This record gives sequence, structure tokens and C-alpha cells, in this order.
Amino acid sequence: MESASLGPLVSKVKEYQVETIVDSLCTNMLSDKEQLRDISSIGLKTVISELPPASTGSTMTANVCKKITAQLTGAIGKQEDVSVQLEALDILSDMLSRLGGMLYTFHSSILNCLLPQLRSPRLAVRKRAIIALGYLVLTCNGNIFSELMEHLLAELKRNESTSTTRTYIQCIAGISRQAGHRTGEYLEKIIPLVVRYCNVEDDELREYCFQAFESFVRRCPKEIGPHIPSVMGLCLKYITYDPNYNYDNEEEEEEEEMMETENGEDEEQESDDEYSDDDDISWKVRRSAAKCLEAIVSTRHDLLQDFYKTLSPVLIGRFKEREENVKADIFCAYIALLKQTLPIQSWLHASDAGGKEEIPLTMLQNQVPNIIKALHKQLKEKSIKSRQGCFSLLTELANVLPGCLADHIPALMPGIIFSLADKSSSSNMRIDTLSFLHVLLCNHQPEVFHPHIKALLPPVVSCIGDPFYKITSEALLVTQQLVKVIRPLDKSCTFDVKPFVKDLFSGTLKRLKAADIDQEVKERAISCMGQIVCNLGDHLSGDLPPTLKIFLERLKNEITRLTTVKALTLIASSPLKIDLRPILGEGFPILASFLRKNQRALKLSTLTALDILIKNYSDSLKPAMVESVLTELPALISENDLHVSQVAIVFLTTLAKVYPSSLSKISGSVLSELFQLVHSPLLQGGALNAIIDFFQALVITKTANMGYAELMKQLTSPIHSSPGGASVTLHKQAYYSVAKCVAALSSACPKEATRVASQFIQDVKNPKSSAAVKMLAFLSLAEMGRTMNLSAQKELKTVILEAFASPSEEVKSAASYALGNISAGNLKEYLPFMLKEIGSQPKRQYLLLHSLKEVISSSPADGLKPYVEDIWALLFNHCECTEEGTRNVVAECLGKLALVNPSQLLPRLKKQLSSGSPHARSTVVTAIKFTISDQPQPIDVLLKGCIGDFLKTLQDPDLNVRRVALAMFNSAAHNKPSLIRDMLNTILPHLYNETKIRRELIREVEMGPFKHTVDDGLDVRKAAFECMYSLLESCLDRLDIYEYLNHVEDGLKDHYDIRMLTFIMLARLSTLCPNAVLQRLERLIEPLRATCSTKVKAGSVKQEFEKQDELKRSAMRAVAALLTIPEVEKSPVMAEFASQIRANPEMASLYESIQKDSASLPTTESMDMN
Repeated sequence: MESASLGPLVSKVKEYQVETIVDSLCTNMLSDKEQLRDISSIGLKTVISELPPASTGSTMTANVCKKITAQLTGAIGKQEDVSVQLEALDILSDMLSRLGGMLYTFHSSILNCLLPQLRSPRLAVRKRAIIALGYLVLTCNGNIFSELMEHLLAELKRNESTSTTRTYIQCIAGISRQAGHRTGEYLEKIIPLVVRYCNVEDDELREYCFQAFESFVRRCPKEIGPHIPSVMGLCLKYITYDPNYNYDNEEEEEEEEMMETENGEDEEQESDDEYSDDDDISWKVRRSAAKCLEAIVSTRHDLLQDFYKTLSPVLIGRFKEREENVKADIFCAYIALLKQTLPIQSWLHASDAGGKEEIPLTMLQNQVPNIIKALHKQLKEKSIKSRQGCFSLLTELANVLPGCLADHIPALMPGIIFSLADKSSSSNMRIDTLSFLHVLLCNHQPEVFHPHIKALLPPVVSCIGDPFYKITSEALLVTQQLVKVIRPLDKSCTFDVKPFVKDLFSGTLKRLKAADIDQEVKERAISCMGQIVCNLGDHLSGDLPPTLKIFLERLKNEITRLTTVKALTLIASSPLKIDLRPILGEGFPILASFLRKNQRALKLSTLTALDILIKNYSDSLKPAMVESVLTELPALISENDLHVSQVAIVFLTTLAKVYPSSLSKISGSVLSELFQLVHSPLLQGGALNAIIDFFQALVITKTANMGYAELMKQLTSPIHSSPGGASVTLHKQAYYSVAKCVAALSSACPKEATRVASQFIQDVKNPKSSAAVKMLAFLSLAEMGRTMNLSAQKELKTVILEAFASPSEEVKSAASYALGNISAGNLKEYLPFMLKEIGSQPKRQYLLLHSLKEVISSSPADGLKPYVEDIWALLFNHCECTEEGTRNVVAECLGKLALVNPSQLLPRLKKQLSSGSPHARSTVVTAIKFTISDQPQPIDVLLKGCIGDFLKTLQDPDLNVRRVALAMFNSAAHNKPSLIRDMLNTILPHLYNETKIRRELIREVEMGPFKHTVDDGLDVRKAAFECMYSLLESCLDRLDIYEYLNHVEDGLKDHYDIRMLTFIMLARLSTLCPNAVLQRLERLIEPLRATCSTKVKAGSVKQEFEKQDELKRSAMRAVAALLTIPEVEKSPVMAEFASQIRANPEMASLYESIQKDSASLPTTESMDMN
């Protein structure tokens, strides 16, 4: 007990008293009395764990440690009593792991004391010495580390006895696990020795050799690279190493074996035990080889094809392994291989399909029959562990190659049914089987299961009745999928479901009725029954109404209501037209009340359910039911939640189409909310389209007070009622929204359209109109002109050209937008006119080119074809314009025009590259940027062939050309990585070159009395770092991450903008390649520490303070990300920095606020943060 109370004591008493306590504990540790020794050692451990960390600046810790260390090293050196040695080693490890950095004066003596212990006659002493050395290498300096490594290498070469050689190899593996980044440089010398010892006839030594290889693969990925083939060769050789067991002519015995297992399984087992081979440890060699293979597979995605050639067949051949533990590791290695093969599910790689990604999948597809052959018999073995292994492997396989098991269902079914029905199986066994079955059912066509339903259904249904809730829950999930399989609604199917409906229904019903069950089971029972009613409702006859009544009960319960709403949505959308009348009367008001609840998911699901009910059951609804819903809608439409608004407006549109008579009731309130939303600066995308659809549906119903004229008046009143001055009350975005709504109404009422268009032209001509009115008029004409022919309006062209001289920038750009869109709607009449104007009006060029950009962007390729040559010639006259804004518009036009006829126009752009002027080159390169989009395009194949030529401009002598080349490269890396993936080897050196600070580009500018430095190279560096960031997301597997980190490191010390970028990169890298970041921690932390602890000069301007705050926040985000790396706490630099953060109130509060931010992010983002 006394030793336990030492802890609190340490923090209370004075320093010299602690030293006295420690002194006497140390002396007692060497006492002759065993009991006293034990108590003292426990006491010492307690004291160490209570000492304040170094960063708090307490001297006590340093003094106490120094005191203990000298005595401990003495105790370890005395070999009389092993138990004292062991305790002392334990305490030393404890101290080194917590306070290693403070003992640096003793590091040398600690090393000298530990090395001889590696040859101690007692293995336990050696083991603890290895642990202590592992902690020592975390904090010791380079000289001590190299002394240690040289000693180990020398001893390994001497190979005095197998026993010590084992220990030295274990020690090297331990050191590499703790400090891989330091071990790397010694690998060239270590590997040949370890390879040599693999071939010594000593199984334990071999096991340690493979453990060492595994730690090198995981910890020194870069340096082990060249040795991977030889290490893999050894693994493949020894994974089959089983000298005392005869596996041969298995193939021939297979048939006989089938006979045997049926009759005499048990006898075989007994006879096995009589001459069991306890001394055979060859399984340890096989296991360590399998683990090493798993490490290689997990870290080397680039060798995937190789793995399928050489490694996959060997592993499949070893699925017959007799030792359970080894078999589990072989399965793990194969699962790692499957995980590496999983196609990357992202839009980034969608366009790469058909490329290199496919080859490993095809190779795997060809090996599936062998995998099944090796596994299907094991699914009926007694051993639960190997059955679970088989199922996890098969689950992964079905996920990687959906559909690949279709031909093998007959081979797998007996095993699945065996594990489901086997009462002796553990519950986990059945859960694993069910979850595999679920993946199987989801990833294959329904037909392949139909022959087996009769055998499969009973065991699944009996699992629904299982007393253990987790089994029930999985079984309900499987049953729901089975219902879709036995009667798919999306295609005709001849399978007769009648015999199975009763069992499915009654099994699920029992769970649906039960009130006292687990929450997850309740929810899954509701979903499963929903599926049954949806797919088999026509077979339920009399059972249907009572079942629907249960759904009604579940709707009233707060815990189950959301799931029930989703189930009802499913039932209401069923093509079987299920009769829902028994519950609609009572259910509708309940659903309406959900729209008031403060639960977003519930509101959204309820709106979807109501929408389907109105569409499919309008004849069963009473006006009062619909009204109960209508009163709830105005509150849902607001700019605070555009998604909920959008779904609510879609519902209104359905009402307008299906139930127009109800609309007269919604009059004021809903409409006023809608107009408020149209005038909001936040409205865009889906919500705006929903409003447009609603207005079109509404105006056709001809409901009183909601005709064309009234709606137009409401839409435009805020703009027209604003006083004659130029004060524009609405945000610019709102004008575009209003204009789109105006155009939508006009296209729904074509009779009114011409009159309105004329009115807009009068508005523009009227000198008293405000800028706002003119702007709205032009934008509305633009949106109308896109879909209607406005050629009847004779004054339109003159009006637009006059507006180009307006004093208001807003009006000018609206007129330019109008000209573009009207031309797109009527190319024949307007395009030649526009081209003539561009040629003859140098002052208005910029606006006219913007109009041309609109035409090219929104016209179909066929329509543009006849004009391509004229447009091209015109653009080329302007590509050397000195004004950068104009050049950018020209470039965008050129790029988008090239998409119209790529085979002819791309070579012309390429030819222009050799042109003399830097302006022309930068225009061409920017044009290429606009040909790259995130969707597949016909131009892609051609682009891939010549993008290399355009990227040569990364070496252009002109700074600006290099900047736009980087922007183009970034667009490719971000939107269509397939274009550049294979060229990275040549491009990266030039990219990295642009991240360097160029002294010659930094100049001093005098501003009055002050000197101000300007860095002309900053924009280029920023562009280069942005490219590096994009490559992380799309081409990580093609980067040498260590080279990459060198440049990130430089960026951490660069200008404000670049530091901000590299902090984000660092946070991302912590998630994507934690090991590499760990190896570089020392060098990465310093700049972060410097940023977090800078102080702004007292007299600085407010902006300077804000800038520094932003910078610190960003740096601290990077620190928070680094702290999520597994095992980061082993790094002394990080541990010290973390305690510095805790000790400094300002940094601590910043860190806490960042933790709070990342916790409150929606899941997708917080995943990025983690």
C-alpha cells in the first residue's frame, strides 16, 4: 500500500525530499530481502510515472532521473540476481520511454550497460534489454545510434552462437520498429546478413529473420525497395516450409477423402493426437513469412500485377495449411491483396477505366475457380476459426469483383447452410456467415440464387427467431435482400414465390410485433417487412391490413418513426399498387405533424413519402388530409436550409400537377416565402431548378390570383420599386434567379412572351430606368433568348450595343451576357453580326468576347461547325493582346472551340506553341486548360497524346507562361489525372523546381519613406504547391513521397500563402501516408512550432494580427492531424511539442478549439480530418 501512496506524495513534497525517497528506494532494491526488493521497485515505477514532464520546466524530474539512472545501470551490471536485473531494466525502459530526452548525458553509459545484457544467459534479460534499447533509440543522438548499429552489425557478422545471433536479429527488428527512419541507412549492410541467416537450419532464427524483414518493409519502405524481390522470394519459399508433414498426392486423394470424412471423421482426429509433434515449430516460420507477405502487399500497390503472377497462386495453394493460426495469417495476407485490388471508387478514376486498373482484376477473375476449389470444402470443417477466415476472404472477394462468384454458388451454398444451421457454431460464426450472404446477395444477379432458395430460406428464417439480437438483426438484413432476389420488381421473373411467402412473412412479423427488443432489430424488422409488402404484397391478402396497422403504431413512436416513414415510402412506390386506404386517413395527419419536428432527416423523408403518396394515391386522399400538410409547408421554405426547401418545392410541384384544386389554399404564405427565396443571394442549383419547375406547373393550373401577370409582378417588384437612383437592393445572384424564373414563366405562356420581351426593351431604352431595372431586363432577355426566337424584336441589337457604353459595369456585363445567350438561341442571325462587331470595335472587344464565350459554351457542336473557321481566325488575331483579362477570355473561347472539332483544331494550338511571343504561348496553354473537364470527352485521346508538348512550357523562360502551365497541369491533375499519370517522372523535377524561392525575382520598391519587398516569383511558387496538393488526391501512388516531403518541408518556411497551403498538405499527408510523415517528423515539427509560437510586433496593423491568427490556426490544424497518426506518441520531438502546447495557455486553447471544430464537422469532412 505504501508504494501506491507515493504517487500523490511526489507532487506534494519538496524536491530534496523526493530525492531522499528515491535514494532509499534504490538502495532497498539491491537488498537481500526479496519482499523489500519487490516493494521498492514498484515504488520507483510509481515515482517515475508521477514526475512532471520535462516541458513544465521542473528541475526535479531531471535531478531525480539522473539520480536513479546511475544506480540502475549499476544494478543491471551486477549479474548476481536476475530478478533485480529484470526490475532495473523495467524501470530503465519506463524512464527512457517517458523522459528519454532528459537523460542524454547518460545515453552513452546506458548503451554500454545494455549491450552486454544482449548476451546474458537468461533470455528474459535479453528481451528486456532489447525493449530498453528500443526506447533509447527514440531520443539518442546520431553518434550513439551509429555506435549501437555498428556493434550489432559486427556481432551479426561474428555469429558466435545461433542463440546470440537470434537475439541480435530480434534487437535490430525492435529498433527498426521504433526508429525505422534511422535504421534505413543501415539496411544495405543488414539485409544480406539476414538473408544469410534465413538459410540456417534453425526455425526460431528464421522466424526472427522474417519478423525483421516485416519491420523493414513497414518502417523503411524506401530503403527496402530494391530488396523486395529477394525478400518476397524467401517468403514464398518458406510459407510452404513444412518438413514434418506430407501434403503430396492430395489431388488424387480428394475423392477418397470425401468418402472418409463422411464416415470416419472422428477416428482420424484421435489417431492424429497419439503421435502429435510438439517439437515441430516450423509453423512459426510459415506464420512469420505470411505476415511479412502481408506487409509487402499492403505497402506496394505498384507491384500488384506481379503479386497476381507469383504470389497469389502460392497463397491459394497454402489455403490447405494444417495449423489454424498460420492459416489465419495466410487468409489475412490474401485479404490484404484483395483490398489493394479494390478499384478506387471515385470520379477521379472514372475516366481511367479500361487502363492499367483492369489488368489485376482480370488476373484475379481467372484465379477465382482455384480460390473456390481451395475453400469450399473448408466451409464444412469443424474448425470455426478457419470457416470464419474463409467467409471474410470470400466477402472481400465478392466486394472486389461483384458477380465473380455467380458460377460457384452451388459449391458455396452447402457451406453457408451448414454454418447457419450448425447449432454448435458460435454466434459470431453465424453473424459472419449472414454478413457474407448479404454481400453475396447484393453483388450477384437474382437468377443464380433461385435454384437454392428452397434450401437457403429455412435456416435464414430460423436465424430471425434466434434469441441473440445481433443474429436476428443480420438475418433481417439478409431476408430483406432475399425478398428482392426471389421477386425482383425491375424485371420479369418466372420464379414461383408462392411457397415461400408464408415463412418469410410470419418470421418477420414475429419480430415486427415484439416491443421489447433491441432498437436495431426493431428498425430492421420494419424495413424488412416494408420490403416484403412492397415485393410480395399481392400474396398477403388478409394479412395486409393488420400489418399496415402495425406500421401505423410504429409511426406514432418517436424511436421508430423515421424508419417507418422510409418503409411506407417504399411500399407506396411499389408497382404492385398496394392498398394503403386502411391507414391513410389516420396516417396523413401524423406525417403532416412530422414536418414541424426539429429533426432534419425526418422532415426530408416525410416529404419524399408525401410526394409518392400524392402521386400514386391521389384518388384515396380527402381535401382535408392535403390541407393538413399544406399548412406546414411555408415554414420549410427558407434560405437557411436550401435542401429541405428544394424537397418541399418539389412536393408543391407534384401537388400542382396531381391536385391542382388544392393550390388556391396555399395562396399567400407559401408564395411569399418562395419569392423571398428567389430574391436570396444563396439560391442556386437544385433549389432554383425546383422553383422554376414549380412556377411552370403553377401558371398552367390557371388558379385565381396566381396567373402569369401576378407572378411576374411579384418576381420583379423589388427591383422596379427601388427608387430611381442606382441603389441596387438585391444581390447580383438574385437578378440571375429572377431572370431564370421570368424566362420559365414565359416559355410556359408563349402568348405573353413577345409582349414581355418588348416591355424589357422599352425598360432598357427608357432613360429614367435605374441600372437595376436595365440589368434585370438584359438578364431576362438573355434567359428568354436562349430558348425562344427573339428575332421579331428589331431593336434588340442596337439596344445591346448602346448598353456597351453604359456607365454601369453591371449593365455592361448583363448586356454582354444577353448578346451571348440570344446568339446561342439564334446562331444564323446573330453570330455573323457579333463576329463583325468584334472585328470592328476595338473598344468593346472585352465585352463582345465575353458574349462569344457564352455562345461557344452553350451551343451544340453541330450548330457551331459552319462558323468555326471564322471564329478561330478572329480569336487568333487577339491571342497576343497585352491586356491579360482579354487574353484569358480568348483562351477560354479557343479551348472550348477546340472541343467542337478536336482532331483539326488541337494540332493548330500545338503549332502556335513555337510562336515567338510569350503572350501567345500563355494564351495557348490556358486554352488547353479549358479543354480538360472532369467528364469523358472525345478530345481526351488526342489530348493524352500531345499534352506532353504543352507541358514543356513548364521550362519556359517566361515567368507568366510557367505560371499558366502550372495552372493547366493542376487542372489535369484535379479533373483528369489519366492525362498526366504516366508522364510524372519527367514532369515532377520541373514542378519541384518551381517551388524554390528565386532571389533574383525579389525586388525592393520604395513607397514614400518605406521600403517594401515584392516577390515576383510568389504566384508561380503558389501554383506549383497547388499542383502538388492536387497530385496527392489523384496520383499518390506515382509519387516518391520522400522527395515530395522535401519540398513540403521547404514550403513550411516560405511566404504566408505558401505556408497556409503546406499546412493543409501536411494534414492530408498524415492521413494518406502516415509512415513517411513519421520518418520525417523531426524536420516537419520545427517550422510548425515556430509558427505556433510567433508573436506579432506590438504596433502592427490589424491585418497583420489577423493574418498571424489564421496562420497559427492552420498550423495547429496540421499539428492536430499529425497527432492522429498511430504511434506518433513514440516520437520524442512530438511528445515534447505536445506538452509545450498543453503548457502554453494560448496554444492550448487554440488546439482545443480546433478539436471542437473537427468534431462538429459533418462525417465526410471529419473523415478527412481524421
